[in-house]
Amino acid sequence: MKEYISLIKKELHPAFGCTEPIALAYAAAKAVSVLGEFPRHMHARCSANIIKNVKSVTIPNAGGRKGLACAAILGALVGQPERELEVLEVATDEHRARLNQLLNSDFCSLELAEGVDNLFIEITAETDAHKAIVRIEQAHTHVTYIELDGNILVQDTTDYHYDSTHCSMTFQSIYDFAKNGDITEVVPTIQQQIQYNTAISEEGLRNSYGANIGQLLLLDEKNPSMEITCKARAAAGSDARMSGCPLPVVICSGSGNQGLAVSMPIITAAEMFKSTEEDLLRALVFANLLTLYIKMGIGKLSAYCGVITAGTVGVAGVAFLKGESQQIVEETITNGLVSLSGIVCDGAKPSCAGKISIAIDGAFMGYKQARLNKSYEKGDGLVCSSVDETIRSIGIIAKEGMKETDVVILTEMLKH
Repeated sequence: MKEYISLIKKELHPAFGCTEPIALAYAAAKAVSVLGEFPRHMHARCSANIIKNVKSVTIPNAGGRKGLACAAILGALVGQPERELEVLEVATDEHRARLNQLLNSDFCSLELAEGVDNLFIEITAETDAHKAIVRIEQAHTHVTYIELDGNILVQDTTDYHYDSTHCSMTFQSIYDFAKNGDITEVVPTIQQQIQYNTAISEEGLRNSYGANIGQLLLLDEKNPSMEITCKARAAAGSDARMSGCPLPVVICSGSGNQGLAVSMPIITAAEMFKSTEEDLLRALVFANLLTLYIKMGIGKLSAYCGVITAGTVGVAGVAFLKGESQQIVEETITNGLVSLSGIVCDGAKPSCAGKISIAIDGAFMGYKQARLNKSYEKGDGLVCSSVDETIRSIGIIAKEGMKETDVVILTEMLKH
């Protein structure tokens, strides 16, 4: 299906560091490029969800620093907006030295943007004579507005938001495509996901990052089970990523943590099962598409923790890889989602690794339930009559029911 090929190519791409601060850095680099010279002042307006996900995460190549001003200033110093979400990969010692100076001045001011999309960044860069404005909305590299000295250069009113109706997404269509469709065009993308996400996972297991959740899971485990290994490898990638590791991750639904949670269980299981490359590739196509399908109803940024869906789907992908029946795969998803939904997103930071571990652990329980014919039944809480209806119900709760939760979370986070 052409739509699925396009969706994978559009959504699965590398990001150097957490996607929200990197999107902010990209916007700043773009604004400086439009301005044509380095500004004397920058002003960043960001939605609550951007602020939430930038506040506590370590920015790669920033000398261990965190925060919105740091991300914006370093992006402006580096420039090179053509690198998009890999813009900070080329930051140097000289950039970091200048960053220190500008952070200790009034060079960059910040503002909460209200009444905007959950994913909203606006950078205003000024010299004494000129002013440039760059706006990103709805997706991390979706530039919707560019202005220079009052002249509008770009104004994109296209609604980037997509839902399952845009390409008739259903569980069945995704399952059938992953089983039998021609995936040749996306093989390089999936292979890159395997390569990049495995590399940062191994880095997280080798060295000290954050709370070292991945390493802790393997502590005292002489012969760790597949389940523990899946949890540890996915969490370790997040350990490294959330603590500024200078390695890229191939993201899914705008998130590197979701990219890790959905891919590493399948990659790990494939190694242990000695699966063929085609079986691994098809399982990853299935899981990435299913994650995108579920997140369409939730939104890229929300109060609902995205690794819950990605971790659940990652384990469903293990069942797919193992050749379990479609019913078992479906029930794994339903069991996992209804057991785990309700875990909130309190921003990007080291504890994301812990949530990845919890998600994968709960999903494996759901997988066992399905195998033993002990799955939850329709009417058990959020369980509906089909996996698609359950997914839609979860989306409504996450997107509509948790709006106020998002506000309260940010308010509490900003107190600390």
